[in-house]
Amino acid sequence: MRPTSLRKAFFLLPLLLIFTLFLSGQGSADHSYKPLIIKLDESGAKYIRFITWHQVWAQTNNLSVEGAKLQITPMIRRSRFLFYAQVSPRFLILTHVGMNNLTPSNLTATGSDGDAPQLFVHDAWTEFKVTKNEALYLGGGLHYWNGLSRLSSAGTLNFATLDQPRPFAHWYSLGLSDQFARHLGIYAKGAIGKLDYRLALNAPGRNPLKGGQTYGSDTTFAYTGVAQPTQEGNPTGNTIAEGYVRYQFFDTESIKLPYNVGAYLGEKKVLAIGAGFFAHPNGMYDQVRGLHADVFHFSVDAFLDFPLSRGNSVQAYASYINFDYGENFVGRWAGTGDVLYGQLAVFLKPLRAMPYIAIQRAAYHDYSESKPLLGLDLGLNYFIQGHNAKLTLEYHRIARDPRETAGGDLSQLRLQAHIFL
Repeated sequence: MRPTSLRKAFFLLPLLLIFTLFLSGQGSADHSYKPLIIKLDESGAKYIRFITWHQVWAQTNNLSVEGAKLQITPMIRRSRFLFYAQVSPRFLILTHVGMNNLTPSNLTATGSDGDAPQLFVHDAWTEFKVTKNEALYLGGGLHYWNGLSRLSSAGTLNFATLDQPRPFAHWYSLGLSDQFARHLGIYAKGAIGKLDYRLALNAPGRNPLKGGQTYGSDTTFAYTGVAQPTQEGNPTGNTIAEGYVRYQFFDTESIKLPYNVGAYLGEKKVLAIGAGFFAHPNGMYDQVRGLHADVFHFSVDAFLDFPLSRGNSVQAYASYINFDYGENFVGRWAGTGDVLYGQLAVFLKPLRAMPYIAIQRAAYHDYSESKPLLGLDLGLNYFIQGHNAKLTLEYHRIARDPRETAGGDLSQLRLQAHIFL
């Protein structure tokens, strides 16, 4: 980090920290909350649950740009509404709609022209419980039952950090083969004792994010295999298979919904070891030779949320991911090579605060084997009412990423106000 950027960061950090902790004086207010549920029978076994949330950010410009004038930009990171109905003990339906990333630069006069963020469907699936126990459920639709890693299906309501770590290595397919980390397909899930799993067969999307799809200077591959017929003229690349399995040593986590919890704040004792994969046969296309290549990723990870004395707890997560898109390919979020990620947080219940650190190291073919890409997040959560109402302050940095304009570096301070009901 350049000296000027460092001075800016240390100047702003205390001011934002004071603003964040100022709300501690509101501790005497009644922040009690009950889930928004409509019972469909007397027992409550049939019901509709409603969840809504907003995440509003204020973030600086890139502090790594030498001599740049400091700017703070407001942003609606997420505005969502989710509801699901347990219409019988064996049937479930879920719908999730919302908007992402509304900023002054994409705000439009009427909210419907240009590339302004729009309200769209994130999830829409139905599910049937096949067995009397929890061993097998089958479902289908636009779903979030992703494979590969725990964070690939991270819930956005209860991150331990401010957000999913960037670059989005755990959301590796976002906008490339899916719709905002969701695929159209069918899935199976279940739990047998301490072991649970999720498997899915999906159809890849044919409209990837525009621009910036390939960053490897020596690669001839593009993630467009599904749009390219074989040399014989036959369609290919139409199926994605993915899955994740984990074993839990202490408390077991719910598999009702796919959204994995980031931090339990001492309410559970969890140690989960997992492994996953993502396979897209013929998903890549060699634009020079006119041939297809397979995409295959795998990962192993571990998650710990351990209660301590006085209501405190420690949370930790670590993952290793091996990506294979084809020789020298580097895409929007990840590339052929390896990613190591780790995070550590400590929940201090008497202070209603949780400081954390997260580190990402990516060694991708072509440009970063000798100088790996590095990501760093240093932050502090202040909980007004658990994850239902919290403020998060974070220093975010990415180093040696050629996708960034300031010599490959990005440094930002980000403040989030998060409320969900």
